[in-house]
Amino acid sequence: MVSTAVILFCTCAAFVAGFIDSIAGGGGLITIPALLLSGLPPQLALGTNKVGCCLGTGVAMLNFARSHLILWRLALLGVGFSLAGAAIGTELALYIPPDLLGKVLVVLLPFAMLATLMPKKEQEKPQLTTGRRYWILAPLCFLIVGIYDGFFGPGTGSFLILALHWVLRISLIEASATSKVMNFASNLGAMILFIWNGAVIWSIGLPMMAANIAGNWLGSRLAIKVGTEAVRRFLWVSLSLLLATLVWRFFISPHLPGA
Repeated sequence: MVSTAVILFCTCAAFVAGFIDSIAGGGGLITIPALLLSGLPPQLALGTNKVGCCLGTGVAMLNFARSHLILWRLALLGVGFSLAGAAIGTELALYIPPDLLGKVLVVLLPFAMLATLMPKKEQEKPQLTTGRRYWILAPLCFLIVGIYDGFFGPGTGSFLILALHWVLRISLIEASATSKVMNFASNLGAMILFIWNGAVIWSIGLPMMAANIAGNWLGSRLAIKVGTEAVRRFLWVSLSLLLATLVWRFFISPHLPGA
């Protein structure tokens, strides 16, 4: 039986996460710790998080689509690779022991921090949208990020934005908008597999879903209004959440009394 306090706590976290995630990704850095702090085992936390956040990403995607910010040719190329990657990653998450999963995350999260910290001016070269390099680099980016999304999830949106901006040289606001299509696809694939395996707490996931939809709607509207600067600023927010998650979960929490 899930308490009302836990449901409210996770629902509020889902709203804030949706707002941030719609702009710069990283919403899972709020919802995953919230679910873990509520006492859910890692696999149930991951599955419930996918149910709570998948449709919210879809709402942000629709807002960006109406503003013509999504590069659909690139986005549709990434959908299949994101789905395949998410399926691979989710299967790994379901069968890897929680202790081993935690050790893998200690390795993964610092890479996300370093990538986000690296200063990058707006691209002066034209977008990479054709040629052999495009057909190699774009699918590879989507597949790798999709695997990460299915395996763990937090920071996936930020990874996609950075990959599209750095590797394919598209603007931050277009990268944020376009990333929502692949992020939604990989979330959907992971969510279906978690549901199939019964790894969802519905009494928490459904209220989180409603709150996350509201947060994504508001955040995407702000990003459309402010543009690239909003994405840049909230990427720093995602970085801070990433750092806090790493320090607390793997350096502070294990040394607390009774841990």
